[in-house]
Amino acid sequence: MNRLLTGVPGLDVVLGGGLEPGSVTVLAGAPGTGKTILAQQLCFANATTARRAIYYTTLSESHSKLVRHLAPFSFFAPERLGPEVEYIHLGDLIRNDQASRMEPLVSEVVRKTMEEQPVLVVIDSAKALRDFAGVRELRLAFYELTSRMGQTDAALLLLGEYSPEEMASGVEFSLADGIIQLAYEPREPVDRRWLRVIKMRGAHHLEGKHTFRITTSGAKVYPRIESLDVDQAANVAGRIDSGIPGLDRLMNGGISSGEATIIFGPSGAGKTIFGMRFAAEGLLRGERCLYVTFQDTTDQLIKMAAGFGWDLAAAQTSGQLVVHHVPLGELDLDMLTARVRGCLEDGPVDRVVIDSLAELVSAARETERFVAYARSLAGLIRAAGASLVITSETTTLGPTAEPAGGGVTFLFHNLIQLRYVELNSATGRALNIVKMRNSNHAKNLYQFEIGEQGPEIGDKLEGVTGALGWSALRAANAIQ
Repeated sequence: MNRLLTGVPGLDVVLGGGLEPGSVTVLAGAPGTGKTILAQQLCFANATTARRAIYYTTLSESHSKLVRHLAPFSFFAPERLGPEVEYIHLGDLIRNDQASRMEPLVSEVVRKTMEEQPVLVVIDSAKALRDFAGVRELRLAFYELTSRMGQTDAALLLLGEYSPEEMASGVEFSLADGIIQLAYEPREPVDRRWLRVIKMRGAHHLEGKHTFRITTSGAKVYPRIESLDVDQAANVAGRIDSGIPGLDRLMNGGISSGEATIIFGPSGAGKTIFGMRFAAEGLLRGERCLYVTFQDTTDQLIKMAAGFGWDLAAAQTSGQLVVHHVPLGELDLDMLTARVRGCLEDGPVDRVVIDSLAELVSAARETERFVAYARSLAGLIRAAGASLVITSETTTLGPTAEPAGGGVTFLFHNLIQLRYVELNSATGRALNIVKMRNSNHAKNLYQFEIGEQGPEIGDKLEGVTGALGWSALRAANAIQ
């Protein structure tokens, strides 16, 4: 079936291909959720001189105010008003003293649609019509309107400030082919807009809440990754070097290509430097790498790496290294996924580092969602054939009973723990390989140092007891 593409980035993916010609879709949401901007963006994206878009207003904003508020958006072109996008006020038709106020309104919309064959028709606000007609008249009017519009090639959008209760029982919704809900969700540190498709006849739409943003470019939808079909993990063979002296030996030759690895430990244990070294090693081997950071800026990472002799600046300039710095106040799971997917689609990526999982857990807000999100994100990266390293912070200095990595460590092939150890009243760092799926690995605790050239593995810690408790201590018979 040929569908009308909305022209809104991400929305057609969520809708399952766009809007069906002749269909009726209700765009519902509270004031300020973006209904009017979204509908007008659809008009300007699809209208031509041959097939215009018609925007009917009832008792909402005046046309002059609507146009004035469009001025900041890049999709708006004032010279297209009239020849391609026409605004018509229906207020006089519904304010008349006739016994039926809905009949002339329906007749006008149907007549103009039949005569001019527009590509898109919008009625803003359809909910306002409830103030001028009873339930029976309203039902008959909407039935007549939807039936007649179904005989045309124009898509009809009905906008309204409907509540969830009204959406469950309103006549508009029972007759509509599609229902799109917009919402504005207050939360800290940044509020969130989201879009949900409740119904879309004849299409396989994506379920769930999808992040919805409005910028000067207009509206943009970020599809929820859990609802997308992610390909199976790419079939890549062999092992890759971590770049950390001694670690690959402990891991029976290194991390297997295409696997997901989590590095967890307390603050300052060396997780970020571990991830940077992993990426730097890939760059030395001519691989393309993606580094996602939430705390350190790109300049800070480059400066930190330079201190160890790793030239990330040159790799970034050449495009071999892509660094995405996402400030915590702007972190949104769906938007992050879109950026990662975009990088993977731009060209082959061999290594991906995400620093860190703790920020993703904090940004999720929907705790019941996070496990599915983490699984889908790791699957997306592995489907591209890339190897993933992600860091995760624990809140205590030693081993802890809390679930490391937001309780999703079971999703990862390899678990590497960094920790502090207390040795004869001195504090040091230690590393142990907690898990390697389908591979043998060293089971002992090893010294972990950060030297002038980066992290390195030291000697095995002999005679250590209490390794699963608060701290690792030298056994009494091992103290000299």
